[in-house]
Amino acid sequence: MNVLKKILDFYINCSIHVALSVFALVRITDYMFGIKEDSAVLIFAFFGTIVGYNFVKYDALARIQKCQMKPQLKGIALVSFISLLLTAYGFMQLQWITQIIGIVFLLLTMLYTLPFFPNKKNARNWAGIKIYIVALCWVGVTLVLPIVNAGLPLTSDFYLKCVQRFILVFVLILIFEIIDLMQDDPHLKTVPQQIGVAFTKRLGYVLLFVFCLLELFNVNTRDSIAIASLDCTLQCVIALVVGLFLAFANPYRSKYYTSFWVESIPLVLWLLIALLV
Repeated sequence: MNVLKKILDFYINCSIHVALSVFALVRITDYMFGIKEDSAVLIFAFFGTIVGYNFVKYDALARIQKCQMKPQLKGIALVSFISLLLTAYGFMQLQWITQIIGIVFLLLTMLYTLPFFPNKKNARNWAGIKIYIVALCWVGVTLVLPIVNAGLPLTSDFYLKCVQRFILVFVLILIFEIIDLMQDDPHLKTVPQQIGVAFTKRLGYVLLFVFCLLELFNVNTRDSIAIASLDCTLQCVIALVVGLFLAFANPYRSKYYTSFWVESIPLVLWLLIALLV
């Protein structure tokens, strides 16, 4: 049992699970816009997520604290290095305009981690801004990149889906912030720190309601009314699932509540689509 726990911890700490969530959201985008599976975007999104998240999580340990690397950190470093090479390979296969957009989100990630200005903290420690940068990066990688690389026009449906994806990721991050409330630095001014857990949950419920409401304005032409109805139903189901996780979130929950179960939500939606469509 202890061995299985170590494997699970490595799987989570190595950011493979969150990378699968990003992968799932890209595939969901492919389904929503009728995009043929694009291996370059999937490779770039999956392995780029591993590199980006591990860079954000372990940069302080490697660059500032200069601590002796434990076996698990060495394993994470190896996976990150291999992922970096595969990210570069995927990047080279992208369209030039997609590469430019990818660089923009890379700079956002670096801004989130590294202090670019003298005597200034990185964006991760800027009061109240963390959640917006993370949500924006997720929208960019999981929705903007696949659509731009496929050469699709940026219609009103595209912008609608961007808002919906931003809301979905924003609420998911709210759950993380509730769970991490007792560990987060008070100067971060996360949403729960500023308005409390109860009001954070109410904000999340309102946003999820808006998320479902926006689906009514979907103008994307589908093959049939049945498929369009299925899309709407799936969106409402995912909102309900996220809402339930939000309802039961509290600062005393296990780390697996968010790092495994909450991050599994996009995977569940992708599997539902794969089974039903």
